Amino acid sequence: MKIVVLCGGLSLERNVSISSGTLICKALRELGHRAVLVDMFYGLEDVDVPMERLFDELPPLREAHVAAEVPDLDAVRASRKWKSRSMIGQGVLELCQAADVVFLALHGACGEDGRIQATLDLLGVKYTGSGYLGSALAMDKDLTKRIVAPLGVRIPEWRTVRYRAADIPAIADAQSLPVVVKPVDSGSSMGVAIAHTREELMEALRSNLNQRRVILEQYVSGREIDVAVLDGKSLPSIEIIPKHGFYDYVNKYQAGATVEICPTPIDPEIERRLGEVALTVHNALGLEAYSRSDYIVDGRGDIYFLEINTLPGMTPTSLMPQEAAAVGISYNALCQKIVDMALSEDRV
Repeated sequence: MKIVVLCGGLSLERNVSISSGTLICKALRELGHRAVLVDMFYGLEDVDVPMERLFDELPPLREAHVAAEVPDLDAVRASRKWKSRSMIGQGVLELCQAADVVFLALHGACGEDGRIQATLDLLGVKYTGSGYLGSALAMDKDLTKRIVAPLGVRIPEWRTVRYRAADIPAIADAQSLPVVVKPVDSGSSMGVAIAHTREELMEALRSNLNQRRVILEQYVSGREIDVAVLDGKSLPSIEIIPKHGFYDYVNKYQAGATVEICPTPIDPEIERRLGEVALTVHNALGLEAYSRSDYIVDGRGDIYFLEINTLPGMTPTSLMPQEAAAVGISYNALCQKIVDMALSEDRV
Protein backbone atom coordinates (compact mmCIF):
# COMPACT_ATOMS: atom_id res chain seq x y z
CA MET A 1 0.00 0.00 0.00
CA LYS A 2 1.23 3.52 -0.81
CA ILE A 3 1.23 5.64 2.34
CA VAL A 4 2.35 9.22 2.97
CA VAL A 5 3.38 9.84 6.58
CA LEU A 6 2.88 13.57 7.09
CA CYS A 7 4.94 15.16 9.86
CA GLY A 8 6.75 18.34 10.86
CA GLY A 9 4.83 21.38 9.76
CA LEU A 10 5.19 24.87 11.16
CA SER A 11 4.36 24.11 14.77
CA LEU A 12 6.28 24.32 18.04
CA GLU A 13 5.68 20.58 18.22
CA ARG A 14 7.39 19.86 14.89
CA ASN A 15 10.35 18.03 16.49
CA VAL A 16 7.99 15.69 18.33
CA SER A 17 6.02 15.21 15.12
CA ILE A 18 9.11 14.32 13.09
CA SER A 19 10.10 11.74 15.70
CA SER A 20 6.58 10.26 15.66
CA GLY A 21 6.51 10.24 11.87
CA THR A 22 9.90 8.57 11.55
CA LEU A 23 8.90 5.69 13.81
CA ILE A 24 5.52 5.31 12.14
CA CYS A 25 7.10 5.26 8.69
CA LYS A 26 9.67 2.67 9.82
CA ALA A 27 6.90 0.46 11.22
CA LEU A 28 4.81 0.74 8.06
CA ARG A 29 7.79 -0.24 5.91
CA GLU A 30 8.42 -3.25 8.16
CA LEU A 31 4.79 -4.21 7.54
CA GLY A 32 5.46 -4.17 3.79
CA HIS A 33 3.93 -0.81 2.89
CA ARG A 34 5.56 1.70 0.57
CA ALA A 35 5.64 4.52 3.11
CA VAL A 36 7.17 7.94 2.45
CA LEU A 37 7.93 10.41 5.24
CA VAL A 38 7.17 14.02 4.27
CA ASP A 39 7.61 17.24 6.24
CA MET A 40 4.41 19.19 5.55
CA PHE A 41 6.21 22.55 5.58
CA TYR A 42 9.33 21.71 3.57
CA GLY A 43 7.56 19.40 1.17
CA LEU A 44 9.68 17.65 -1.42
CA GLU A 45 12.25 20.39 -1.95
CA ASP A 46 15.16 18.32 -0.58
CA VAL A 47 14.00 14.98 -2.00
CA ASP A 48 16.22 13.77 -4.83
CA VAL A 49 13.83 11.12 -6.16
CA PRO A 50 11.22 12.33 -8.70
CA MET A 51 7.70 12.34 -7.24
CA GLU A 52 6.41 9.69 -9.61
CA ARG A 53 9.09 7.25 -8.35
CA LEU A 54 9.00 8.09 -4.63
CA PHE A 55 6.89 5.11 -3.62
CA ASP A 56 9.27 2.77 -5.44
CA GLU A 57 12.57 4.39 -4.41
CA LEU A 58 11.95 5.09 -0.73
CA PRO A 59 14.29 7.70 0.79
CA PRO A 60 16.22 6.53 3.88
CA LEU A 61 14.93 7.41 7.35
CA ARG A 62 16.94 9.22 10.01
CA GLU A 63 17.09 8.12 13.64
CA ALA A 64 14.03 9.22 15.63
CA HIS A 65 14.92 11.63 18.43
CA VAL A 66 13.15 14.57 20.08
CA ALA A 67 15.51 17.49 20.73
CA ALA A 68 15.26 19.05 24.19
CA GLU A 69 15.00 22.52 22.66
CA VAL A 70 11.77 23.96 21.31
CA PRO A 71 12.22 24.63 17.55
CA ASP A 72 12.92 28.15 16.29
CA LEU A 73 10.07 28.59 13.82
CA ASP A 74 11.56 31.76 12.34
CA ALA A 75 14.65 29.76 11.44
CA VAL A 76 12.47 27.01 9.98
CA ARG A 77 10.66 29.55 7.80
CA ALA A 78 13.91 31.17 6.67
CA SER A 79 15.50 27.85 5.73
CA ARG A 80 12.76 26.81 3.30
CA LYS A 81 13.89 27.34 -0.27
CA TRP A 82 10.37 28.03 -1.53
CA LYS A 83 9.55 31.55 -0.35
CA SER A 84 5.79 31.30 -0.07
CA ARG A 85 3.29 32.05 2.70
CA SER A 86 1.80 28.59 2.20
CA MET A 87 1.96 26.33 5.26
CA ILE A 88 2.05 23.34 2.90
CA GLY A 89 5.28 22.72 1.03
CA GLN A 90 5.67 22.06 -2.66
CA GLY A 91 4.48 18.68 -3.88
CA VAL A 92 2.84 17.66 -0.59
CA LEU A 93 -0.77 17.63 -1.71
CA GLU A 94 0.05 16.07 -5.07
CA LEU A 95 1.90 13.23 -3.32
CA CYS A 96 -0.97 12.78 -0.86
CA GLN A 97 -3.38 12.41 -3.78
CA ALA A 98 -1.15 9.69 -5.24
CA ALA A 99 -1.22 7.69 -1.98
CA ASP A 100 -3.79 5.18 -0.80
CA VAL A 101 -3.91 6.85 2.62
CA VAL A 102 -2.15 9.63 4.55
CA PHE A 103 -0.95 8.83 8.05
CA LEU A 104 -1.09 12.08 10.03
CA ALA A 105 1.88 12.21 12.39
CA LEU A 106 1.42 15.96 12.88
CA HIS A 107 1.04 17.60 16.29
CA GLY A 108 -0.21 21.03 17.29
CA ALA A 109 -1.13 23.87 14.94
CA CYS A 110 -1.72 22.90 11.30
CA GLY A 111 -1.88 19.24 12.28
CA GLU A 112 -4.45 18.74 15.00
CA ASP A 113 -6.61 21.83 14.50
CA GLY A 114 -8.66 20.53 11.58
CA ARG A 115 -7.14 22.57 8.77
CA ILE A 116 -5.12 19.83 7.09
CA GLN A 117 -8.03 17.41 7.65
CA ALA A 118 -10.40 19.78 5.83
CA THR A 119 -7.89 20.19 3.01
CA LEU A 120 -7.57 16.43 2.54
CA ASP A 121 -11.35 16.05 2.70
CA LEU A 122 -11.73 18.52 -0.18
CA LEU A 123 -9.16 16.56 -2.17
CA GLY A 124 -10.91 13.26 -1.49
CA VAL A 125 -7.84 11.84 0.28
CA LYS A 126 -8.21 9.29 3.09
CA TYR A 127 -6.28 10.06 6.29
CA THR A 128 -5.84 8.76 9.82
CA GLY A 129 -7.42 10.14 12.97
CA SER A 130 -10.45 12.37 13.42
CA GLY A 131 -12.17 14.62 10.91
CA TYR A 132 -11.82 18.38 10.64
CA LEU A 133 -14.62 19.40 13.02
CA GLY A 134 -13.76 17.13 15.93
CA SER A 135 -10.09 18.03 15.51
CA ALA A 136 -10.84 21.75 15.63
CA LEU A 137 -13.05 21.43 18.71
CA ALA A 138 -10.56 19.27 20.61
CA MET A 139 -7.69 21.63 19.81
CA ASP A 140 -9.48 24.46 21.60
CA LYS A 141 -9.22 23.65 25.31
CA ASP A 142 -11.87 26.22 26.24
CA LEU A 143 -14.45 24.89 23.76
CA THR A 144 -13.68 21.32 24.80
CA LYS A 145 -14.42 22.14 28.42
CA ARG A 146 -17.65 23.93 27.51
CA ILE A 147 -18.84 20.92 25.51
CA VAL A 148 -18.07 18.18 28.02
CA ALA A 149 -18.83 19.95 31.32
CA PRO A 150 -22.65 19.66 30.91
CA LEU A 151 -22.24 15.89 30.47
CA GLY A 152 -21.19 15.42 34.08
CA VAL A 153 -17.45 15.41 33.39
CA ARG A 154 -15.67 16.99 36.36
CA ILE A 155 -13.34 19.81 35.26
CA PRO A 156 -11.14 22.14 37.31
CA GLU A 157 -12.57 25.65 37.48
CA TRP A 158 -11.21 27.77 34.65
CA ARG A 159 -11.46 31.03 32.84
CA THR A 160 -10.08 32.09 29.47
CA VAL A 161 -8.44 35.47 29.07
CA ARG A 162 -7.23 37.73 26.29
CA TYR A 163 -4.82 40.34 27.57
CA ARG A 164 -2.05 42.80 26.91
CA ALA A 165 1.02 43.43 29.02
CA ALA A 166 -0.73 46.27 30.82
CA ASP A 167 -3.51 43.88 31.94
CA ILE A 168 -1.24 41.40 33.70
CA PRO A 169 -1.15 42.99 37.20
CA ALA A 170 -4.96 43.19 37.39
CA ILE A 171 -5.36 39.58 36.18
CA ALA A 172 -2.85 38.42 38.78
CA ASP A 173 -4.61 40.36 41.56
CA ALA A 174 -7.99 38.78 40.73
CA GLN A 175 -6.78 35.19 40.36
CA SER A 176 -6.85 32.70 43.23
CA LEU A 177 -3.75 30.53 43.59
CA PRO A 178 -2.31 28.07 42.82
CA VAL A 179 -3.30 28.13 39.14
CA VAL A 180 -2.23 26.41 35.94
CA VAL A 181 -1.51 28.74 33.01
CA LYS A 182 -1.81 27.23 29.54
CA PRO A 183 -2.40 28.43 25.98
CA VAL A 184 -5.82 27.53 24.62
CA ASP A 185 -4.54 25.72 21.55
CA SER A 186 -1.12 24.20 22.10
CA GLY A 187 0.10 20.76 23.09
CA SER A 188 3.17 19.02 24.51
CA SER A 189 2.85 21.34 27.56
CA MET A 190 4.12 24.26 25.48
CA GLY A 191 3.65 27.46 27.47
CA VAL A 192 2.24 25.63 30.48
CA ALA A 193 3.22 26.80 33.97
CA ILE A 194 2.01 26.18 37.50
CA ALA A 195 1.92 29.44 39.45
CA HIS A 196 1.93 29.30 43.25
CA THR A 197 2.62 33.00 43.79
CA ARG A 198 1.51 36.26 42.22
CA GLU A 199 5.01 36.76 40.83
CA GLU A 200 5.02 33.32 39.19
CA LEU A 201 1.61 34.02 37.66
CA MET A 202 2.75 37.35 36.24
CA GLU A 203 5.84 35.71 34.75
CA ALA A 204 3.73 32.93 33.17
CA LEU A 205 1.37 35.51 31.67
CA ARG A 206 4.27 37.53 30.30
CA SER A 207 5.75 34.42 28.66
CA ASN A 208 2.41 33.74 26.93
CA LEU A 209 1.81 37.25 25.61
CA ASN A 210 2.18 35.98 22.04
CA GLN A 211 -0.76 33.57 22.50
CA ARG A 212 -4.25 34.53 21.31
CA ARG A 213 -5.96 33.26 24.44
CA VAL A 214 -4.77 31.74 27.70
CA ILE A 215 -6.59 29.47 30.15
CA LEU A 216 -6.24 30.00 33.89
CA GLU A 217 -7.17 26.66 35.41
CA GLN A 218 -7.58 25.72 39.07
CA TYR A 219 -4.61 23.61 40.16
CA VAL A 220 -5.73 20.19 41.37
CA SER A 221 -3.25 18.12 43.32
CA GLY A 222 -3.28 14.41 42.60
CA ARG A 223 -2.08 11.61 40.37
CA GLU A 224 -1.65 12.43 36.69
CA ILE A 225 -3.19 9.71 34.55
CA ASP A 226 -3.79 9.39 30.80
CA VAL A 227 -6.32 7.22 29.00
CA ALA A 228 -6.34 6.39 25.30
CA VAL A 229 -9.37 5.46 23.23
CA LEU A 230 -8.85 3.13 20.28
CA ASP A 231 -11.60 2.01 17.91
CA GLY A 232 -14.41 2.79 20.32
CA LYS A 233 -12.83 1.26 23.44
CA SER A 234 -10.73 2.72 26.23
CA LEU A 235 -7.26 1.27 26.78
CA PRO A 236 -5.69 0.64 30.20
CA SER A 237 -4.72 3.91 31.86
CA ILE A 238 -1.12 5.00 32.36
CA GLU A 239 0.19 6.96 35.34
CA ILE A 240 2.82 9.65 34.80
CA ILE A 241 5.28 10.49 37.58
CA PRO A 242 7.92 13.09 36.58
CA LYS A 243 11.16 12.76 38.54
CA HIS A 244 11.44 16.53 38.78
CA GLY A 245 8.79 19.26 38.45
CA PHE A 246 5.64 18.59 36.42
CA TYR A 247 4.99 16.82 33.13
CA ASP A 248 6.41 19.56 30.90
CA TYR A 249 7.98 19.38 27.43
CA VAL A 250 11.35 18.09 28.66
CA ASN A 251 9.84 15.50 31.00
CA LYS A 252 7.56 14.27 28.21
CA TYR A 253 10.16 13.59 25.56
CA GLN A 254 13.53 12.99 27.22
CA ALA A 255 14.09 9.34 28.06
CA GLY A 256 14.32 8.62 31.76
CA ALA A 257 12.83 11.95 32.89
CA THR A 258 9.49 10.42 33.88
CA VAL A 259 8.29 7.17 35.42
CA GLU A 260 5.32 5.76 33.51
CA ILE A 261 3.28 2.89 34.91
CA CYS A 262 0.78 0.99 32.79
CA PRO A 263 -1.68 -0.27 33.81
CA THR A 264 -2.05 2.29 36.58
CA PRO A 265 -2.00 0.71 40.05
CA ILE A 266 -5.37 2.08 41.07
CA ASP A 267 -8.72 0.92 42.42
CA PRO A 268 -10.55 -1.03 39.67
CA GLU A 269 -13.63 1.14 40.12
CA ILE A 270 -11.63 4.32 39.45
CA GLU A 271 -10.04 2.64 36.43
CA ARG A 272 -13.50 1.79 35.11
CA ARG A 273 -14.68 5.37 35.60
CA LEU A 274 -11.57 6.73 33.87
CA GLY A 275 -12.41 4.63 30.82
CA GLU A 276 -16.01 5.82 30.86
CA VAL A 277 -15.00 9.49 31.05
CA ALA A 278 -12.46 9.06 28.25
CA LEU A 279 -15.15 7.60 25.99
CA THR A 280 -17.64 10.31 26.98
CA VAL A 281 -15.21 13.08 26.03
CA HIS A 282 -14.09 11.34 22.83
CA ASN A 283 -17.66 10.84 21.65
CA ALA A 284 -18.92 14.26 22.74
CA LEU A 285 -16.37 15.94 20.47
CA GLY A 286 -17.24 13.68 17.56
CA LEU A 287 -13.79 12.12 17.44
CA GLU A 288 -12.94 9.07 15.41
CA ALA A 289 -10.42 6.23 15.45
CA TYR A 290 -8.30 7.18 18.46
CA SER A 291 -7.47 9.85 21.02
CA ARG A 292 -5.69 10.27 24.35
CA SER A 293 -7.01 12.35 27.25
CA ASP A 294 -5.36 13.66 30.41
CA TYR A 295 -6.72 13.49 33.96
CA ILE A 296 -5.92 14.23 37.58
CA VAL A 297 -7.22 11.79 40.20
CA ASP A 298 -7.22 13.49 43.61
CA GLY A 299 -6.85 11.91 47.04
CA ARG A 300 -10.59 11.27 47.30
CA GLY A 301 -10.67 9.39 44.00
CA ASP A 302 -12.39 12.21 42.11
CA ILE A 303 -11.48 12.36 38.40
CA TYR A 304 -10.74 15.73 36.79
CA PHE A 305 -10.55 15.94 33.00
CA LEU A 306 -7.84 18.29 31.69
CA GLU A 307 -7.60 18.03 27.89
CA ILE A 308 -7.62 15.64 24.94
CA ASN A 309 -5.25 14.93 22.04
CA THR A 310 -6.59 13.79 18.68
CA LEU A 311 -3.18 12.77 17.29
CA PRO A 312 -1.32 11.35 20.29
CA GLY A 313 2.45 11.17 20.13
CA MET A 314 4.09 8.06 18.73
CA THR A 315 7.64 8.78 19.92
CA PRO A 316 9.86 6.35 21.89
CA THR A 317 8.44 7.75 25.16
CA SER A 318 4.83 8.30 24.06
CA LEU A 319 1.95 7.05 26.16
CA MET A 320 -0.58 5.59 23.73
CA PRO A 321 1.78 2.91 22.34
CA GLN A 322 2.46 1.83 25.94
CA GLU A 323 -1.26 1.57 26.65
CA ALA A 324 -1.81 -0.46 23.48
CA ALA A 325 1.06 -2.77 24.42
CA ALA A 326 -0.67 -3.45 27.75
CA VAL A 327 -3.47 -5.20 25.84
CA GLY A 328 -1.12 -7.03 23.49
CA ILE A 329 -1.07 -4.57 20.58
CA SER A 330 2.50 -4.07 19.36
CA TYR A 331 3.71 -0.76 17.93
CA ASN A 332 3.59 -2.09 14.36
CA ALA A 333 0.13 -3.61 14.92
CA LEU A 334 -1.09 -0.28 16.32
CA CYS A 335 0.11 1.56 13.21
CA GLN A 336 -1.61 -1.00 10.97
CA LYS A 337 -4.85 -0.73 12.95
CA ILE A 338 -4.83 3.07 12.61
CA VAL A 339 -4.37 2.70 8.85
CA ASP A 340 -7.18 0.15 8.63
CA MET A 341 -9.56 2.48 10.48
CA ALA A 342 -8.69 5.33 8.12
CA LEU A 343 -9.45 3.19 5.09
CA SER A 344 -12.83 2.24 6.53
CA GLU A 345 -13.89 5.88 7.09
CA ASP A 346 -16.06 7.51 4.43
CA ARG A 347 -15.82 11.25 5.08
CA VAL A 348 -16.43 12.56 1.56
